[in-house]
Amino acid sequence: MRGHLKQATWQYDPALYAAPRYRKACSYNAFVPDPIASFVGSLSSDTAAAVSDAEAAIHALNATARPALAPLARLLLRTESIASSKVEGLQVNGRDLARAEARIDTGGKAGPTAREILANIDAMELAVDEAGSTGHIDIDDVAGIHRVLMAGAPNSQIAGQVRVTQNWIGGNNYNPCGASFVGPPPEEVRRLLADLCVALTEEHLPPLVQAALIHAQFETIHPFLDGNGRAGRALIHVVLRRRGIAPAYVPPISVVLAANRSRYITGLTRFRNDDIDGWITDFATAAAQAAGLAAAYLGAVQDLQDRWREQLRNTVAPRVDSAAWRVIDVLPAHPVITLPVAVVAVARTKAVVNQALAYLEQAGVLVRLSQGERNRTWEAAGLLDLLTGLEGAEPMTARGISLP
Repeated sequence: MRGHLKQATWQYDPALYAAPRYRKACSYNAFVPDPIASFVGSLSSDTAAAVSDAEAAIHALNATARPALAPLARLLLRTESIASSKVEGLQVNGRDLARAEARIDTGGKAGPTAREILANIDAMELAVDEAGSTGHIDIDDVAGIHRVLMAGAPNSQIAGQVRVTQNWIGGNNYNPCGASFVGPPPEEVRRLLADLCVALTEEHLPPLVQAALIHAQFETIHPFLDGNGRAGRALIHVVLRRRGIAPAYVPPISVVLAANRSRYITGLTRFRNDDIDGWITDFATAAAQAAGLAAAYLGAVQDLQDRWREQLRNTVAPRVDSAAWRVIDVLPAHPVITLPVAVVAVARTKAVVNQALAYLEQAGVLVRLSQGERNRTWEAAGLLDLLTGLEGAEPMTARGISLP
């Protein structure tokens, strides 16, 4: 066991609005993990090989990156955020989420689940862009990621608040007795989080090993009352960005984890039981698969963009400097786009971009979703259908599309 159990007593609560059996005092064991900073351990040859393969796959994914492909980076980040939410049971498919985001952009409303997942995208961007590049990370930085993550949640009052009460997983909603896992007592949480922040800035481990250990330790600490899984998966990408292994493209690891949630949970349990090799092997395998999926789908998206350019050329043939070409460049980051968003994305005037959107609609690149002249929205033809496979961790060959 990588830690120790601390026995505690849940106090009798006569005022609790619950069945009598839940109001009784009971005993439970809270798990207090060992510190993770300055971790030293040896990997088996098989695990070391899995880590090496995964890091090579992530390097290969990022080797194709260049500034012009920045919209593809946001597309991957978006897919990772959707999948991370899916692990926690927040289910909104990519098409519905993109349309909800467009409604919000034009002053409309979206459902609570869509708003919560969109906040998760913001949190992932915050984690990767800010925490991934800063020299020092402390508890406030980690809490800041959680604050953005939970901004759209029904229980947003807990956003960014390190817990001061006991939490648990499984069992019942009233006490931790009989829970499948009870995290460390609240008085241990800040000490463990401070240690985790030190581990986040270290560089003595291979990057993927560090990311695996940081994530598992964070999930074990469970420092917030909700949103721990999503915040902890954001920290994976903080490590990979800080260590320079994923400077542009995040491998959508949550896509693979969400596809086999039971294996993911089993892997975290292995970590707590001190089977470090088993957990790191599972994590590295998921990371390698995610990087391979991402590379395949990015290639397919670029092929789709080439087809859009050909459609535009054959239908309208705008000037070389037309904003229509630039809109095609940014569409992967905005699968459902509005005029205001397009104006910002391509940095051209409203009138010029409005004409560009009309050209793209005429060429069949964009499909209009709203018929009125106000708050118009368009969907990029074929893009969201393609991304459905990536969100489901579906190999490109299974969709009848050749790998790039």
